Amino acid sequence: MTDHDQLVRMLASRSARRGKFTLASGRESTLYIDARQTTLTPDGQRLVGRLGLASIRDAGWAPDAVGGLTMGADPIAYAICHASAESAAPVRAFTVRKEAKAHGTGKLVEGPVAAGNSVVVIEDVITTGGSAARAIEAVRNMGVVPLGVLALVDREEGGREHLESLGLRVVALARASEIIPHIS
Repeated sequence: MTDHDQLVRMLASRSARRGKFTLASGRESTLYIDARQTTLTPDGQRLVGRLGLASIRDAGWAPDAVGGLTMGADPIAYAICHASAESAAPVRAFTVRKEAKAHGTGKLVEGPVAAGNSVVVIEDVITTGGSAARAIEAVRNMGVVPLGVLALVDREEGGREHLESLGLRVVALARASEIIPHIS
């Protein structure tokens, strides 16, 4: 079984649920994908890190860092950062807060990323693309250059197209249509 097939099956068994749900976007859906049920496990972290790093390299991106809107993007970014540690081109991780801190430095973007760096924005599950768009705006506002968006799952509901309209290529490790047949 390929790593991709293993990821699809892992997401189907651990993260995907059928029912009636309201998504973060406000949309109603009969499919819910809680990616953290996969990305916060040791084997999920190892697999997502390996596949995420390979997908970034395959896309031709050479980012200084990866990250996105907390909390869904965090474990994916950290897994990729860890997977890159022994590579010739290690990749740092960062987190975009939902709101700037009200104390200390008041940062919206946390981690070792600065103006002039290039990044890949991470998203756990793309529905409308709103979370990734917020992260893109936050890094652009600090002078960081987003190279593209890497999603764990594309729900195939228009979010990819929205992000591409912002001038960024989107790469997804899995699509909802691949996961659905494997949900038990």
